[in-house]
Amino acid sequence: MFLAVKSVSIDVPEGGLVALLGANGAGKSTTLKSISGLLKPERGEVTRGEISFAGRDLLALNAPERVRGGIAHCAGRAARVRAIDAGGKPPRRDLDALRSRARAPPDGSHLHVVPRLAERAKAKAGYLSGGEQQMLAIGRALMTEPKLLMLDEPSLGLAPFLVDEIFDLIRRINREAGIAMLLVEQNAAAALEIAEQAYLIENGRVVMNGTAAVVKANPDVEAAYLGGSHNVDYRAVKHYRRRKRWLA
Repeated sequence: MFLAVKSVSIDVPEGGLVALLGANGAGKSTTLKSISGLLKPERGEVTRGEISFAGRDLLALNAPERVRGGIAHCAGRAARVRAIDAGGKPPRRDLDALRSRARAPPDGSHLHVVPRLAERAKAKAGYLSGGEQQMLAIGRALMTEPKLLMLDEPSLGLAPFLVDEIFDLIRRINREAGIAMLLVEQNAAAALEIAEQAYLIENGRVVMNGTAAVVKANPDVEAAYLGGSHNVDYRAVKHYRRRKRWLA
């Protein structure tokens, strides 16, 4: 048995915006799947610890129940044009409510924050640009009226100007709708610009956390994730990484 995530403890406050950073294979997406309930279909298992949301034990709930409880999960780019909430196809009564919400006027729906979708309302999802598909995924997640929105690599594969637009959208949703967000990103610079708190995960463990400003100012984070190379003591960085491996 391979433990993909070990000893990860993350707190997302109500209405907060938290970034989860790390390299490929660090365990970021696995962490989100554990929260949304998508882990079991991939033969994963949470063997120890707890996952709680609003005082409820999520381990006792399946994926659709977690969606109805207020958790929405926007998966990676491959899932942008598929159903992006963890619950799959909802019951008929829920579908009618979702369609009504999508047609609601701006003061009755969160979708007014994604004006480009209204312009492309009759277009097929597969013909939308990468940025529009990501906006569609976020818009569909908002239709479930989540209390927590988890985003997995929303900037992946997008042009720089679209990355700015997506992150501006994320920040506006968080501020205007008060929806808590857990943002997984390899674009650490962009994520730290909008996040309040940040966690750095390596080899399935959280190795650093704090305010976004504190994490961003760390010289090792700057060297490894922000592209900084000025006045870096690489000998100190090497020893720092050795300490982290020793802790693992």
